[in-house]
Amino acid sequence: MGQDTGRTVGAKGLARLDELWARGRAFLGTRYAILGGAMTWVSERHLVSAISNAGGFGVVASGSMSPALLDQEIKGTAALTTKPFGVNLITLHPQLNELIDVCIANRVGHVVLAGGLPPGDAIQRIKDGGARVICFSPALVLAKKLVRSGVDALVIEGSEAGGHIGPVSLNVLAQEILPHVRDVPVFVAGGIGRGEAMAAFLEMGAAGVQLGTRFVCATECIAHPNFKQAFIRAAARDAVPSVQLDPRFPVIPVRALKNAATERFMETQRRVIERFQAGEIDQEAAQLEIEHFWAGALRRAVIDGNIEDGSVMAGQSVGMVRKEQPTAEIIEELVAQAAAYLDE
Repeated sequence: MGQDTGRTVGAKGLARLDELWARGRAFLGTRYAILGGAMTWVSERHLVSAISNAGGFGVVASGSMSPALLDQEIKGTAALTTKPFGVNLITLHPQLNELIDVCIANRVGHVVLAGGLPPGDAIQRIKDGGARVICFSPALVLAKKLVRSGVDALVIEGSEAGGHIGPVSLNVLAQEILPHVRDVPVFVAGGIGRGEAMAAFLEMGAAGVQLGTRFVCATECIAHPNFKQAFIRAAARDAVPSVQLDPRFPVIPVRALKNAATERFMETQRRVIERFQAGEIDQEAAQLEIEHFWAGALRRAVIDGNIEDGSVMAGQSVGMVRKEQPTAEIIEELVAQAAAYLDE
């Protein structure tokens, strides 16, 4: 099973793996407790269904979709797989309740709420509709609060992840949260690129794992060939968080590959701050100008293939992405590595 494991997989390791992620598998209804990270423009019907068909749990990234577009995407995914898959919703979306209703109408079994602490009525709306709720937690105190509010599972995502990130590494979050949250399954995410790491976090008490970066170069992923090649060429240190030059003008931290746009963003911040200090623009206008810089940048990179002017969001595990592979092969490789590690 798999490639590049460096070890022979034995029945003992596979049995131990099944035991370790039994809770996660039961919760997701899948062969493997591996969630696909919801990546805007990337995690659409083709990749999501491929992950689910290969035994994992694909998750549709709704991003800024309208309810009508999300309805189409869910139906399109369901046409490609009979296996379970979920939908990721952004809590700040102005039509969050309508998006939840679309998920319920389509009998989506698991809804992932991301992008901030979800409103309590959203959690209850999902549960009343018969779906399970998964939320992200960046700290132990919030993990406990979310459990009390009725969420069915948590994802703890470290700063090694791609896209929008928090300030704490998965290594620390796992130690902080896993020993103290037992009421619900906890999935770990951020910087996971090999099966040995998956197994180690399972041994610490995780119910399963979430991977995003590793699936970008899946054969079934619709990302532009230029986008995939950027991942294949990159090393871990090339995936860096966006830099904030002035605390008066907050920049939401996003991890992406360094490119020409990264340098231009720094220069844009400098120019805007100088104009603000000279009294040419007020603080609100300056903040908007800085925030507008990345508008449409992710689509430019993922769909159009403009990897110099777009945002090439990637986690630090990008250094372990070495070639384009079928999704099933990626998952088999991860499972084989994990089982071989546990077989020792």
